[in-house]
Amino acid sequence: MELSLSGKVAIVTGGSRGIGRGIATAMAAAGAKVMITSRNEETCAATVEELRASTGGDLAYVAGHVGKTEDMQRVLDATLEAFGAIDVLVNNAATNPYAGPVIDIDMPRWEKTFATNLTTPLVWTQACWNAWMKEHGGAVINVSSVGAYGTNAILGVYDLTKRALIHLTEQLAAEMGPKVRVNAVCPGLIRTDFARALWEDGRGDAIAQNLPMKRLGEPEDIANTVLFLASDAASWLTGHAVLVDGGQLINIS
Repeated sequence: MELSLSGKVAIVTGGSRGIGRGIATAMAAAGAKVMITSRNEETCAATVEELRASTGGDLAYVAGHVGKTEDMQRVLDATLEAFGAIDVLVNNAATNPYAGPVIDIDMPRWEKTFATNLTTPLVWTQACWNAWMKEHGGAVINVSSVGAYGTNAILGVYDLTKRALIHLTEQLAAEMGPKVRVNAVCPGLIRTDFARALWEDGRGDAIAQNLPMKRLGEPEDIANTVLFLASDAASWLTGHAVLVDGGQLINIS
């Protein structure tokens, strides 16, 4: 099945590296006009230049902090000015400033994690709804995590936000239909810089051997699922969280 986003306009937060870059690549290759945003101007510029060359797609960027309303508004305004629509929003940007037991976390890092991983996707979805989707329709894809389905000794706070993001996905899908579909994708361990501490120095190979698929994920694995969720092929699918984890949750212990 060939998935097309021809004629669509997509915004990808955290789109300059890792999973976000993979998503932007897949969408541009599928014919979408793609606006990426992340904090580093140089990284954004380099990513857009490289993806234009590799996909032949129409891409642009606005650097900024996803948690700052004024930066978000600059992204939306630039997208509408450059491309004339906002058909797809991918809430991919996330943070994980704390590793350790939930019971020991300090409130500044608790609040930062929830602000970036849960509040920011809501604010961006509200803004895209009011700016375009309420009248014209669209699709929202939230990037959650396989960690939303279990407990973890060091990633509990991050996983809490990702569990809450799934419920937010369900709630918004119920409220924003039928014009707007809202779904989530839940990656397992993906070879990205964001997750490097979990897979570098051979640790990833040991983890992979315990997965049914015998390998860790790559950004393209998540990008392909997001592309499906954004496309018309998923036109009757909303309010769901799709696990893309190499079989981690069904593994035999």
